[in-house]
Amino acid sequence: MDLATLQALEPNEYQQAADGYRATSEMAGTAKETIDNKISAGIRNQLRGETADAALRELKKLSKNFHYVQAECALVSTALDGFAFDLAVAKQKLEAALEDARATNCTVGPDGSVNYPAGGKEADGKTPEGGTVPPGVTPADPMVVAVDRQAANINPNPNFGKAIELAYRVGDALKEATDADAKWAPKLRALKADDDLVVSNRDWTDVTSDTDGVRDAGKNYLDSLPHPPQGDSPKDNKVWWDQLTPQQQADYLSVHPDSIGAMDGLPATVRDQANRTVLDETHAQAQLDYEDWLKKHPEPKRYENYFNPMTGTEVKGALVETQEWKDWDKARKKARGGLDGMEAIQKHFDTSTGEDARPYLLGFDTKNRGHAIVSIGNPDTADNVVTYVPGTGANLNNIDGDINRAQALQAKAQYLDPSHSTASLLWLGYDAPQSLVGDAAYNTSFADHAREPLSNFLTGIDTAHDGPVNSTLLGHSYGSLVAGETMRDHPDLPVDNAILVGSPGAGVNHAKDLHIGADHVWAATAKNDLVNLVPPPAGTLAPLNPMAYWRLFNDHSIMYGNDPTSDDFGGQTFHVADGKPPTWSGKVPAHSQYWDGDSLENMAKIVTGGRP
Repeated sequence: MDLATLQALEPNEYQQAADGYRATSEMAGTAKETIDNKISAGIRNQLRGETADAALRELKKLSKNFHYVQAECALVSTALDGFAFDLAVAKQKLEAALEDARATNCTVGPDGSVNYPAGGKEADGKTPEGGTVPPGVTPADPMVVAVDRQAANINPNPNFGKAIELAYRVGDALKEATDADAKWAPKLRALKADDDLVVSNRDWTDVTSDTDGVRDAGKNYLDSLPHPPQGDSPKDNKVWWDQLTPQQQADYLSVHPDSIGAMDGLPATVRDQANRTVLDETHAQAQLDYEDWLKKHPEPKRYENYFNPMTGTEVKGALVETQEWKDWDKARKKARGGLDGMEAIQKHFDTSTGEDARPYLLGFDTKNRGHAIVSIGNPDTADNVVTYVPGTGANLNNIDGDINRAQALQAKAQYLDPSHSTASLLWLGYDAPQSLVGDAAYNTSFADHAREPLSNFLTGIDTAHDGPVNSTLLGHSYGSLVAGETMRDHPDLPVDNAILVGSPGAGVNHAKDLHIGADHVWAATAKNDLVNLVPPPAGTLAPLNPMAYWRLFNDHSIMYGNDPTSDDFGGQTFHVADGKPPTWSGKVPAHSQYWDGDSLENMAKIVTGGRP
């Protein structure tokens, strides 16, 4: 980069180009939303048959294309903003140096050399002569700087020292501009799609790589913007986001989708856009990793002839799975990672039937057991918002059933109260225990770690909401302990109603301890739900404690406090069906049947502000 080029550069022209790419990104996002939530949803509602299915498949591909364009054009926009920022800083340094040169009667040549005038005390009747400091001088080498400054101290012309400093500044500005050009050129060249109409998994992994590249190269630019809050306060998050310009919001969103998607207090549409990008990138990499695993581990022979273990003779026509195949299949399922859960989430986006019940992805990651927060309906605009916290066994890979529960409750609430909108959320924002005996029994640690995240999320929903909202917190199984502990420890939590179903206890002995009024705390447990047989904590069953044996058979004490359906708890109860009895295989159907029949309808009544 030479002096004339840097002088002629107009960084705002690159900012204008960034605006154009950002507009393209926004148009692509709007097109994607229209395809998903209007055109495709309309086809699902009105048409059936092979032609409709074929149209939906093609529309899905088109939607993916627009999503890819949205993400990549946003990155181009951010890269151009970063490039313009770096050039502007360099140009400002150059202009300041040139202004100071004029003020000291020095001139800067086209090659970056600095001419300085005669000056200083006369010696032998002569004023020390002027001269020229050659171009390309930068203060990178401390030894060179020391030598130059020593020479300036010795030189009788004080203008020589000024010229040295000016040469440093000009050289530094030119070097910054050259470095910026060298840094950004490959980043921008990398932001180029394949010459086809198919957005592949490789394309989405390239988005991840591009994001990393633009974020790293744009550090100076991003650091110049208002920094996100350091704490977890949803209100501080909202204040920070609202003070950003639309350009700054788009730039943060493009290079930090994982962080923006997890920030409580931000609009649901923003979090959804961020998390959908993270989902597509994560799914693409997981799918490629799985395919690579399959190539390295070909499927072995699955079946072999069966031999009677008593006689050692072959049973004709009988086949059994080989141990080798069983081991392979176990490893294969592990290699899939969170693919099943990610595909389940995507399935709900691909089968949406309208704007009122469209899904929003308000949280997503694959850390530990995987986490996802899915809202059916927009919680920022809904009149009623219910947040469902699942319990034992919940994880990313089996999230499909929990999303179905959120959908069922939203649909029933909308049916019962069509004049008001309802958003129904699944909050899998914590690592749930995976087994009753090994994890959940008498162990509050999972709930203890979930209290703050759930509190921040609920506060964030209230903060981002466009007006008053009727908020309900629904906890099922171990999730009722998570809900109870969160309400117990956060008296100002923006929750109007609590529903506890199949609860082993809410971490409190009395409904009033949840701080919303006992008449707003509702509980139900099916007759055939084995949670009814959960005994009080084992520590109370000491042999020398007679009262412990009485507690074992009363209807108050349960695993985590008093039974929420008992009179002693002091809350409200509602009717649910008995549920199917336990099976001989150890399954407990009744524990999962609260989203059926009367139970679902009664919960929907509570969610919409009524009484069951």
